[in-house]
Amino acid sequence: MKYSKLNLAKEAINHKGFVKKIPDIFRMVKMWKKGLYPVSSIDMILPLLGLLYVISPIDLLPEVAIPVLGVLDDLAVLSLTIPKLIKEVDKFLLWEAEREYSSGDTKLIDAQILK
Repeated sequence: MKYSKLNLAKEAINHKGFVKKIPDIFRMVKMWKKGLYPVSSIDMILPLLGLLYVISPIDLLPEVAIPVLGVLDDLAVLSLTIPKLIKEVDKFLLWEAEREYSSGDTKLIDAQILK
């Protein structure tokens, strides 16, 4: 079975409802750029760079030159990037809920992510 970057990206996107969280990712990045969402830059930049690496046509190990290793480096990057990005989006959603539902007398103290 021949793997392409497009097929790998499609498989990775199906990971834990990633497609449903794409609007949340854009909203999270927008809030972070405005300085409203308090998160370290490294936690935002690394997952986004990983996704850009997989999408870009430039590879450290190109699929044309080294077919098996070329795909494996993309899989390795995706396996590190997608879970980190999902985790960060979940933290963002909790932060957003706390911000939305915390009024003067009400405060969200503990929350759990339901799957």
